[in-house]
Amino acid sequence: MPTFKDPVAAATEAREAIRGLAHATRAVEDPAAIYPVLGSISAALASLTQTLHQLGDAHDSPAIRRAWINGDSRADTASSYRVSWELHRAAEMVHQVAAAVDRAHEIEATIAYDQAPAHAADSPHAGSPLRGAERGLSL
Repeated sequence: MPTFKDPVAAATEAREAIRGLAHATRAVEDPAAIYPVLGSISAALASLTQTLHQLGDAHDSPAIRRAWINGDSRADTASSYRVSWELHRAAEMVHQVAAAVDRAHEIEATIAYDQAPAHAADSPHAGSPLRGAERGLSL
């Protein structure tokens, strides 16, 4: 259960959840599940965008400079600015990905799927007017 207090634990939980989603979507048995999955992915991408911007902002703050070990502060400052730049850039890229997923989610809403079980369509008697025992014995 997420605690929303520990960013390392939250990032680990997110990684495992995404890994589980990748595993679960290898074969989607119910195409009607695609719409809510896209909605959840869209929300997750929005949160990821926010997270990346916040991490970039952390590198811009004076608080992170106080955490540096005494050394070459010019090199630390330059590195911190580069990290910040890359994180903000990544956030904007994820924002673009999120927009594409949002569009796919909207379009997915226009698709109507048959509610019949998938295995019924694969039957050699699919579309046959005969039902159950009328078709003969089934093993």
